[in-house]
Amino acid sequence: MMRPRELVLSTDNIHKAKEIQDILKELPIDVLSKKDLGIEDLHITEDGQTLEENAIKKARALAGRVDGMVMADDSGLFVDYLDGGNAPGIHSARYAGPDATDEDNNDKLLRELKGVPLEQRGARFRAVIALILEDGEVLTVDGECSGTIGFEPRGDGGFGYDPIFIVDGYDKTFAELGDDIKNTRSHRARALNRLKDAIDNIIKDG
Repeated sequence: MMRPRELVLSTDNIHKAKEIQDILKELPIDVLSKKDLGIEDLHITEDGQTLEENAIKKARALAGRVDGMVMADDSGLFVDYLDGGNAPGIHSARYAGPDATDEDNNDKLLRELKGVPLEQRGARFRAVIALILEDGEVLTVDGECSGTIGFEPRGDGGFGYDPIFIVDGYDKTFAELGDDIKNTRSHRARALNRLKDAIDNIIKDG
């Protein structure tokens, strides 16, 4: 019996890896993190000018070290009020500094929006996923989720900016809504569902 094809995730974020594995679990592939393969010395400088550039750079760096398909993503939070809708943007993970925690980033963003009324706190999460096939072909997909930045952190779930991002259509943050809703509504979920369709077609085509 042939082993399933492998998809290796180029991320050090265990929360993100679990989220991706949950969404792709119906595919007939083994979804592994690079840590599962003992690769812990691969650290990429995300110096691209776009989410696409960073995602492809991370995927290519890992593709040379594994045999299966490789997936990497880059995502950012884009707040309408800040820098013409471009901030924190590609710097979202390091918004409060190179060693910033999620709490540090959330605190800085809330300070930047202090005194700004709710109607001016519109924001969107955007994710870009790069998939590199075994033959080196590169595919990219993206996803977006709109919402509003709240006035204080709420909820214990999720990670990143989830505690302050109120999702359109709900009066709760991603951190309050839980994984079941997040894994259908989030920017990454939408990109991953597009990726799921692409991988499904790739597998069917052999």
